[in-house]
Amino acid sequence: MTKQGLIDYVAENANVSKAEASRVLDAVLAGVVEGLKKEGEVSLTGFGRFTVKERAAREGINPATKEKIKIAAKKAATFKAGSKLKDAIQ
Repeated sequence: MTKQGLIDYVAENANVSKAEASRVLDAVLAGVVEGLKKEGEVSLTGFGRFTVKERAAREGINPATKEKIKIAAKKAATFKAGSKLKDAIQ
């Protein structure tokens, strides 16, 4: 499902306009991003948990040239599905 598909679904099931559903979805996604920035975690009971993981700097190999390269440390968002979500898709 695309973002537009999700907006259509929310609009239909919540009896709101597509414009309102779009604003709500954008606000929810912005809240998840802000929560990850400030606290490093966003937990939605039953749905899952978004967390920020730090990846250490490491050395890698360029597959085209076989040359060693340095890969910088970075932060990455991860998601772990909650029990209700896992059960729903089984």
